[in-house]
Amino acid sequence: MSWRKTDDVASRPWTGSVREYDLIKELIIGVVVVGLLVLGVSALFGSPDEPSVSLKAWATAAPADFVGTAAKELAGTSDSAGYGPPYNSTPGASQTIGPVDLQSLSGVRLPVDTANDFVIVPLATLPSPPADLARWMAATDQQRSGWAAAYSDALAAAPDNDPAKVADGDYGPVPALTGALLDMARQGNLDGVLQNGGNFYNTDYTRSLLFLGDGSYFPGLAASQHLSGDQWGVMNETGDTPGQSWLWLFSLLYQVEPFKSAPNADALVVVTMFVLTALLTLLPFIPGLRSLPRWIPLHRLVWKDYYRNR
Repeated sequence: MSWRKTDDVASRPWTGSVREYDLIKELIIGVVVVGLLVLGVSALFGSPDEPSVSLKAWATAAPADFVGTAAKELAGTSDSAGYGPPYNSTPGASQTIGPVDLQSLSGVRLPVDTANDFVIVPLATLPSPPADLARWMAATDQQRSGWAAAYSDALAAAPDNDPAKVADGDYGPVPALTGALLDMARQGNLDGVLQNGGNFYNTDYTRSLLFLGDGSYFPGLAASQHLSGDQWGVMNETGDTPGQSWLWLFSLLYQVEPFKSAPNADALVVVTMFVLTALLTLLPFIPGLRSLPRWIPLHRLVWKDYYRNR
């Protein structure tokens, strides 16, 4: 029988040797071998089990940073206080594309008042709240912001940012409140208050993570583990252990201009990835792009046996 070049290779009858095949045996061998390989590779290269970072650990390891951050939360000058949507309505949201304010489209969905949520409300849950709490509550907004801003500036100017070395000044109840919050965090009570949100189970870590992120302790830990944005952190687990390789393109964009130095980098990256995904999805319908395989026939090298007989 002669075969024409137009015949499909897959339709030809098999003329080679045949032998019995035990599918169950093959399956068992495959599972055992692959399982042993996975366990061995995991033992050698698996990511370390780093303990979670808590407010208690922060207050214990870096009390000056904790107190300084608490003062900024009271003053409304922390990153979270000025972040804008979805946490608060602070003007000047940075994640925009031209006239479109992407950051504000969904509105304030997770309202966060840093002074109340991170400091005042947690202190009010103590069996014996500090006496200075009533003085803070009775003060005007102008008095509160003045006290907190003055104390925050004094902490920044103190040697080693040590609260014990702050110069004398009119700080109102702020030193007492931040000191009480520090004690509360060291005892481990602040973690539960910020995470529970009135619920029995700890399922919402938004407030504790925002509070941690406003200080320098938590970002410092991330940088030491190569997890910050300029260290391809989105592709890493802790240390040098690789993480989600499929996120390489997202991380790549943050390393190059104009994304690297843009204040709206997040919005630019999201829009760029949307455009690239749309191009890939609509590739069969886009003139020019859909012709690339015909102009650059790399697929013929992969399936050379098939195309040799067509």
